[in-house]
Amino acid sequence: MIEHSAKRGAPALPQNKLFLLFHIGDERYALEAVEIAEVLPRLHLRPIPQAPHWVAGVFAYRGMVVPVIDLSALTFGRPAQTRTSTRLVLVHYRPDADRSGQLLGLILEQATDTLRCPPREFKEYGLDNRLSPYLGPVREDKQGLLQWIRVQDLLSDSVRELLYPAQPLSIELFEEAP
Repeated sequence: MIEHSAKRGAPALPQNKLFLLFHIGDERYALEAVEIAEVLPRLHLRPIPQAPHWVAGVFAYRGMVVPVIDLSALTFGRPAQTRTSTRLVLVHYRPDADRSGQLLGLILEQATDTLRCPPREFKEYGLDNRLSPYLGPVREDKQGLLQWIRVQDLLSDSVRELLYPAQPLSIELFEEAP
């Protein structure tokens, strides 16, 4: 698709953003495309013992171990359905301002469509949902409401420390054990 810039003297075109659309059950959600590193098919994951039920596990990706959360389980308490359109979406996640970005995997249902629109079309919905701070503003269209998910707000402090510890376990600790 070619996007043309506005001509001199013409009214400015709105700044559009690209979003990946997905579903949780019958509800529609969107992730900003610049937060996405890659969209993969659903893969086998290694579970993490004692993690919250919505932490789906980890997998090896290009020499890194990447944690994965099931957004359906996080949001509504039930795991994502296994469908051909269920994807493992890798997003750029920054555990905190002092550390470089990391990859975080998200299991998303029906992650097959995109939308390009001005971000101002999303409106605050008036609910202070402190238990789900990642749920952003909503956009109304002919299919109903679409809610923007904020990647940086997905993990609570305790889960962030579990998945991205400030001091990861050192191999030396295992080598020294009797």
